[in-house]
Amino acid sequence: MHANKTSPANEKEGRDISVDMYPFIRKYKDGSIERFLRSPFVLASSDQGGNRGVATRDVVVDKATGVSVRLFLPSRAAETAGRNGLPVVLYVHGGSFCTESAFGRTYHRYATSLAASAGVLVVSVEYRLAPEFPIPAAYDDAWAALQWALSLSDPWLASYADPARTFLAGDSAGGNIVYHTAVRASHEVNDEMMDIAGLIMVHPYFWGAKRLPSELAWADDSEGAAAVFPPYGVDRLWPFVTAGLAGNDDHRIDPPASEIKSLACRRVLMAVAGKDTLRERGLDLAARMRDHDAPWPWMMQGHREVTVVESEGEDHGFHLYSPLRATSKRLMGSIVEFINQRPNSSLANRMVLGVPTTPFKDVFGYGMAMKSWGTRSSMPRNGAAVPWTRVINIFF
Repeated sequence: MHANKTSPANEKEGRDISVDMYPFIRKYKDGSIERFLRSPFVLASSDQGGNRGVATRDVVVDKATGVSVRLFLPSRAAETAGRNGLPVVLYVHGGSFCTESAFGRTYHRYATSLAASAGVLVVSVEYRLAPEFPIPAAYDDAWAALQWALSLSDPWLASYADPARTFLAGDSAGGNIVYHTAVRASHEVNDEMMDIAGLIMVHPYFWGAKRLPSELAWADDSEGAAAVFPPYGVDRLWPFVTAGLAGNDDHRIDPPASEIKSLACRRVLMAVAGKDTLRERGLDLAARMRDHDAPWPWMMQGHREVTVVESEGEDHGFHLYSPLRATSKRLMGSIVEFINQRPNSSLANRMVLGVPTTPFKDVFGYGMAMKSWGTRSSMPRNGAAVPWTRVINIFF
């Protein structure tokens, strides 16, 4: 049994702690929530000049829930007007289902880079967070965002998007969310399957009640344990974000074979990191996806192509907080290649991106600095895209 790791001050202003998941999130017995680490809020801007040639705009998708998206439109979009549209990437951020924001600097910067590098229109989802809004709220919000994007009701999407080339992408918790979005797309559209061009999961959060071999090696605090988040810490996450209604045997984090087989997505990219506690779960899911062909009855062949990209010597989410290092650039390059893969071509089943030449360094000076930064009690209820400062978790 492991004691919860806490900050030097286990109480704030005399309040008793109910759930302590420091350095990620803390819930007090009075119901208030404290999140740690911060990513400065970034305003959307239509000026492409200072943003790698990418214009951005915020749109409210559902006024009732406050769910919104940030659109990222690369400058090359004008060149496609009246011809082939741009691929659409619905991106869902990580953050343990309970932290982070599409409007924060970390994910704004990443989505900008993805839009510019791949030449895609990115729809980055601002979903409701646990514990105020337990799972499945995030699943519902991502699904609402996908339906909205494919409706082409927004002028940018109507003018520049190619809905036939729609990709679902996410990291960590976001990787889990887009997986379930793809599952839902396989069943819930007028009893027909929605055509998803590809599924991209980067260090996705999947888990289970039974330890896998690599997780047994990281089972304690001894030297050599997982650098970012050990298994006993991961064990506590799912019950927390589901309001205690589910355990680690839940099919939503340990998908059954029947669900994987029904997944209507013929191309998958699974990115894992060599030092990540979640690595073996990602590899296991990729292998099981490869074992089951995609259920595409209108095609002569439903073979599912699964590419595994492994970043040796790196840990969970490294690419977000040090995007300029060589391993981060190589990971982005593999994602760009996957999105822009030519018809009738295929990628290698496995890509190994090599050991980094230098240790991880927080080149931006804020990503790894832990700070207590206030409380976010709920999402906005009036449909407005509110420019609040977010408190983030860099791990999931």
